[in-house]
Amino acid sequence: MEPLVAVVGFVLIVVVLWDGFETIVLPRRVTRQLRLTRLFYRYTWLPWSAIGRRLRGNRRETYLSFYGPLSLIFLLIVWASVLVLGFALLQWAAGSRLETPTGTASFGTDIYMSATSFFTLGLGDVTPHSSLSRAITAVEAGAGFGFLALVITYLPVLYQAFSRREVSISMLDSRAGSPPSAGELLLRLARRERQQVLVEFLQEWERWAAELLESHLSYPVLGLYRSQHERQSWLAALTVILDTCALVISGIGVRSGHAIEEARLTFAMARHAAVDLSQIFNTAPAASREADRLPPEDLVGLLEVLRQHTGALDEDGKEKLAELREMYEPYLAALSRYLLMPLPFWLPSGRPDDWQSTAWE
Repeated sequence: MEPLVAVVGFVLIVVVLWDGFETIVLPRRVTRQLRLTRLFYRYTWLPWSAIGRRLRGNRRETYLSFYGPLSLIFLLIVWASVLVLGFALLQWAAGSRLETPTGTASFGTDIYMSATSFFTLGLGDVTPHSSLSRAITAVEAGAGFGFLALVITYLPVLYQAFSRREVSISMLDSRAGSPPSAGELLLRLARRERQQVLVEFLQEWERWAAELLESHLSYPVLGLYRSQHERQSWLAALTVILDTCALVISGIGVRSGHAIEEARLTFAMARHAAVDLSQIFNTAPAASREADRLPPEDLVGLLEVLRQHTGALDEDGKEKLAELREMYEPYLAALSRYLLMPLPFWLPSGRPDDWQSTAWE
């Protein structure tokens, strides 16, 4: 029995340390399905999101916004608890050779000794009595110190990536409306004949999509962090960029070949992000859209709004637009259902932007 317990304890320690390495240190996507972190998020997000689906408006968004930070805290607690349990099993398998004030040691004493060693408390009321117990204690103290150091370095990196993501999303408010839409974005740029501005805008968002892909592949929990404002999200921003690029490539929004070429590059990067992030969250693309985001009547209205600035869209352009939409909308729809982040419309909303109103007006 004791060798079996020692194997179980060793396996628990290795599993958690490797899981922590893949989650915090390894800067790439992990495709393995059976992971402690993956299981944790899968079986905590499902009940949390189920409650969120029953809420509406600000209450839903506020409730869902707590999950990302809380899940990170509870994941760290789970890691620490499993490590403490694993080292306690090793102490028990080693015969619980511990000196205690009462003179007897139980498995509860092993848990206590493991916890004080892992968190480097050094209280001294329980001490290892054999060479093997001392070795286990020393290794656990080193593991605990390294674990705490990783956590301290992990959180600033995570929130720096979140801040970089949100800066661009906030800037999208004055460019594409609240909530943002591709129609509003092209309309505002076309009104001022700012074709060069559109090119620079697409270049900036090509880099944003690349950073989104890199940061969310390395730290998938960022995808669960929600934006500051109710009508904003990273998924909505990514959707607007893809919608805008699809319109430009199809012949709407610009007459500049430079802008069309940049739209192709930005579309490729943004589509890459949408596909890879759907794999991270294990959201298979929908076979067919539940609700068409751009039904024929809305397409007519969108073209009518933009016609005076950009000209008409011929049949080839409409076919091209439909082809491009099929390349990314199923992935975004699946992510939207899973993360409970609504996708934006194509047409301008006609509502005031967030910056134009305050709580006192």
